[in-house]
Amino acid sequence: MTCERLTHLTAGQPIPFGGDQLTRVSGELAAAFRPGDRLIVVQETGDLLHVPAAVHDLAAQAVGAAAEAFEALRSCAPDQISAFFEGFAARLESEDGWAPIAAANADDVVSAKRRGRSTTRLVATAKMRAEMIAGLRGWRDAVAQTDRIIERVDHEGWRLEQVTAPLGVIGFVFEGRPNVFADAAGVIRGGNAVVFRIGSDALATARAISEHALKPALYAAGLPPRAAVLVESPERAAGWAMFSDRRLALAVARGSGQAVTQLGAVARQSGVPVSLHGAGGAWLIATGNADPDRLRAAVAASLDRKACNTLNVCVLVRGRDLAPAFLDGLRAAGERGGHGCKLHVVGGTDWLPAEWRGARALVRRADGDHDEALADPLLEADLGREWEWEETPEVSLVIVQDIEEAVSLFNRYSPQFIVSVISKDDAALPYVWANANAAFVGNGMTRWVDGQYALNRPELGLSNWQHGRLLARSGVLSGDSVYTIRSRMTQADPGLHR
Repeated sequence: MTCERLTHLTAGQPIPFGGDQLTRVSGELAAAFRPGDRLIVVQETGDLLHVPAAVHDLAAQAVGAAAEAFEALRSCAPDQISAFFEGFAARLESEDGWAPIAAANADDVVSAKRRGRSTTRLVATAKMRAEMIAGLRGWRDAVAQTDRIIERVDHEGWRLEQVTAPLGVIGFVFEGRPNVFADAAGVIRGGNAVVFRIGSDALATARAISEHALKPALYAAGLPPRAAVLVESPERAAGWAMFSDRRLALAVARGSGQAVTQLGAVARQSGVPVSLHGAGGAWLIATGNADPDRLRAAVAASLDRKACNTLNVCVLVRGRDLAPAFLDGLRAAGERGGHGCKLHVVGGTDWLPAEWRGARALVRRADGDHDEALADPLLEADLGREWEWEETPEVSLVIVQDIEEAVSLFNRYSPQFIVSVISKDDAALPYVWANANAAFVGNGMTRWVDGQYALNRPELGLSNWQHGRLLARSGVLSGDSVYTIRSRMTQADPGLHR
């Protein structure tokens, strides 16, 4: 078969995808495409992704450099890796080291606000800085998972051992979250190399962290200088190029649902294993006999800030009137933030207390404040929508007949991520555990789902089950869970034969 290079595209040109479907090249894509560029056809959706040659080359060079560094890491001692994490943490802790990072972050925040972008997870607060430092020191003190014997089988005359080993180059794409930059470096603890691509909102912050903390720490510890590589491109195409590079041992995507889903599709069709951490939003189910005070506290504690583990949908089972407790918790969360709250109700708002019906709220969003109804009706089919709020807690509410209906709604509409159960019935939590297709189940606030908070290990991301369950891997992906298995045979009997 003769293969030719794609050098140009024509507006209206048909492109097959999915085996039996066609999409067509837009005029804009045809005009932008140049010889040397790449076209990725997403087989799941028919999306046509344009990767300019310069962006492809930048990503390929970064992955190649990390691949070389991975080989060199084999000869590095565990003490060197520990020294790297301590050096990274110390530079973030130093005022001299942090000052240029803080300045770059301030510029990123101003730029994002000017463009109407969300900044809730972009601002490098004192708390974020402290958590980054604590996470890096956690990896400093962690025992490496490499060369750990996880199974041994003794045979007559020989022995087999299953031994953990580094996985390879980890490709990591995430949006405007500077703390994830430090979290992802945890894969180096296990002898892996990492390539980062961060969204344009936080690119200046990432460059500053790389230049003033990450690179100097690698150099001082004597590790390969390209064991952690930042792809310095604001283009989304850099992520597509990375995730289609078959030299990656694992691709990890963390960010908004649509972008993460697309990246996952690119990786899968390229033969690259992928771990997706995108759509979030927790659900809370309160049965008819739930303690109102416990419900109120769980709601308020689950809405302190917007993250993937924030309460998104509350399901009240008919019985005791729990709506006042839920509304009190929601209002308390809004008052704590200082910018009110926003409610969406399946089945209409007529039954709400008078002070909620027809009331208005000044809702703070990424592009500014909006005068909106305090409570809006919501279609049941929209229970799957994740509310991306800034400083005004926003949540959906639905009332059902029984816990079976509540779990059915969760399995149908949620991202199959987090569910919390508030109930005095001892059988409620076991029922939800057994029947809800959720990675994380609890009986209180939803915000406990966090690797560093729950497991004392910085996370690379939290996996929902929306795109299928991961084989033999926790819903919390952390640096020490990125490894593979080697088999080692030791023969004692020289006359052994089959």
